[in-house]
Amino acid sequence: SAASDVYKRQYAMWAENWQNQSYWLDGLEPTEKSFETIVTNVDVLIIGSGYTGLHASIQIARAGREVLVIDSGEPGYGCSTRNGGQISTSVKPSQGKLEAKYGQDQARAIRQEGENALEWIEEFIKTEGLDCSFKRSGRFHAAHSQEQFNILVNDAQKLSKEEGIPVEIVSRQDQRKELGTDLYNGGVIFPRHASVDPARYHHGLLNLAIKAGAKIAGNCHAEKINKVLTGFEVLTSKGKISCKQLVIATNGYTSKLTPWLQRRVIPIGSYIIATEPLDKKLMDQLFPTDRIVSDTCKVVYYYRPSPDRTRVLFGGRVSAKETNPSVSGPKLHYDMCRIFPELSKTKISHSWFGTVAYTFDELAHTGCHDGMFYSMGYCGSGVSMASYLGMRLGQKVIGAKEGITPFDDLPFPTRPFYGGNPWFLPAVVSWYRWRDKAHMAKHSNLEVVNT
Repeated sequence: SAASDVYKRQYAMWAENWQNQSYWLDGLEPTEKSFETIVTNVDVLIIGSGYTGLHASIQIARAGREVLVIDSGEPGYGCSTRNGGQISTSVKPSQGKLEAKYGQDQARAIRQEGENALEWIEEFIKTEGLDCSFKRSGRFHAAHSQEQFNILVNDAQKLSKEEGIPVEIVSRQDQRKELGTDLYNGGVIFPRHASVDPARYHHGLLNLAIKAGAKIAGNCHAEKINKVLTGFEVLTSKGKISCKQLVIATNGYTSKLTPWLQRRVIPIGSYIIATEPLDKKLMDQLFPTDRIVSDTCKVVYYYRPSPDRTRVLFGGRVSAKETNPSVSGPKLHYDMCRIFPELSKTKISHSWFGTVAYTFDELAHTGCHDGMFYSMGYCGSGVSMASYLGMRLGQKVIGAKEGITPFDDLPFPTRPFYGGNPWFLPAVVSWYRWRDKAHMAKHSNLEVVNT
């Protein structure tokens, strides 16, 4: 097929020197302490060393409690060091949809938490002195069809009027002032959205947790949880750990270890590439305002300049089924070049993926089930919300009233016959990808290529 030929040519172009790891890990300094040993008895055990688990551990350790964080891989191996580093206001359902389910007051409180999380993470990074390239760059959300542009404009006006969220409308005629492409049909700017180097942010959290007194154990796979009179016993690949309180912070890596939670989150691979270094003039042409970018496709693309503006970092969902970086890389390169034809001869330096967790109601969920505290399901917007709800989760564990949030113990839906394996995704993703490309081709005279 034509698509197959394109991918073969692209693969041949960049196959020799690309790295199968997150670009964000390049040059990252090691932390000061080893993560090999465990303690067998602690006040609080946290399973998962991403943003959620580390923020919870910081709160707990600073309160004087003994806390151990374990992870089946190296600390931060998961999506906390593999995401795009884009920070939005995180809450996907609209005010109207939330009102229909929860009433006006709680709907407003849930939506406001997205704003609170964005404000909080900026203050936290500044206060703690984390060196992670945080920037209020703003987001350009591009419309992939004229119909979607009209919807964006209507939604922007509602956000501004009803929630006081600043939004700027960009017509197709003015689009190149924001983004160097003619592919889209205009869009909107969210000027308060931000960007960060996600791995350096995680690295800073790891050091803060250690400094606060938290113990971290990597390559420690939790195999079974037993509830006992004194709390929990967790059997791991490094031995048994007893704890009074247990926190589950596994998000996209939630497993059969916690079947009730596994039935309620949908693991989805999100794939990213980094280009080789680009000429400054070209980067200025493609990203004149340095904003992060997303679009209105159902199978969304998200991309941005690297913090030093030398590379394009381009992410999205590239196939109906989960795949690997050697397959996703050429496909992402092809999609990137449909947006930016100027990059058609640009090689790829890195190709990687991480696993995010969606929920059936598109909301994050936090609370306590069967005595276990949890927070997860950030629906691809987890940098600020995982951090914020992880912090609140830590406050819950120590009994602080500040830990209460509008997300607490919301109904956490699942579906009949769903056990954690999203068997329905290939059909859904294939349909959405075809529809997205058909809409885009209709408005931009582009060829529709089925992938």
